[in-house]
Amino acid sequence: MESPSARTLGNSPGDDSGNGNGNGNGNGSGNGNTTMMPHGIYHERQTRHLCGLHALNNLFQGLDMFSKSELDDYCTTLTPRNWLNPHRSWIGWGNYDVNVIMYALQQRNCEAMWFDRRRDPRCLNLSAIFGFILNVPAQMSLGYYIPLPFQMRHWLALRRLNGSYYNLDSKLREPKCLGNEEQFLEFLATQLQMDHELFLVLEVETDCKDKCRQRWLLPQFRD
Repeated sequence: MESPSARTLGNSPGDDSGNGNGNGNGNGSGNGNTTMMPHGIYHERQTRHLCGLHALNNLFQGLDMFSKSELDDYCTTLTPRNWLNPHRSWIGWGNYDVNVIMYALQQRNCEAMWFDRRRDPRCLNLSAIFGFILNVPAQMSLGYYIPLPFQMRHWLALRRLNGSYYNLDSKLREPKCLGNEEQFLEFLATQLQMDHELFLVLEVETDCKDKCRQRWLLPQFRD
C-alpha cells in the first residue's frame, strides 16, 4: 500500500498512457508509479527493468523528464540496430547500460564521471556535484520467491534535497533520508566497499579551465 501521505501523480505499473507529472498531457513515457512526497520530493517507483529511466527522472526531480521511447532512441543512436541492441534488454523491458545513462545526461547538459572506489569519498567537493548515480548488483527471481542463478545491475539516484541527502531508489516505497554531509559520505564509503559503482553527475561548464575540470574534488585533492 502506498504511504497515506504520498499523493499519487502518475501511472499505475505498466501503464504507458501518461507522463507521470500530473499535468494530464500524456506522452507515452510509461514512467510507472510516480509520487510527490509532502516535502516536495519527486519519486518514481520501479516498473519492469526501467530502473535507468527512473534513476534519471528521480535525479532531475521530474523536470524535463525522460521517457522509455527516448532512451530506446538513444540505444539506436549509439548502435544503429533495433534487434539485439547491446545497450538494452533484447525483450524491450529496459535494462539500459551505462552508455545510455551517460548519453542521456549529456542531453540535459550534464556529464557523468566514474568515481574510483579505491578513493575515500571524503575527497569529494559535494557542493560542486549535482547528484549521484549508483549501479549495484540485483538478484533476479522468478516471481518474487524463486531466486535465479544470475544477477543483473540496478541503477539508482542519490541527491541533496531540502538540505539533506536522499536515496531515491525506485525500489523503495518512498525516498530514504540519508542525513547530512557526514552521514552521506559514510553511506558512500559503505557502498564503495561492496561491488557498487558510483558515478558523479556534474553540470557541464563550457568555459571550464583545467582546475575546473577537477571541481568535483576538494582543492587539496586536485592535481
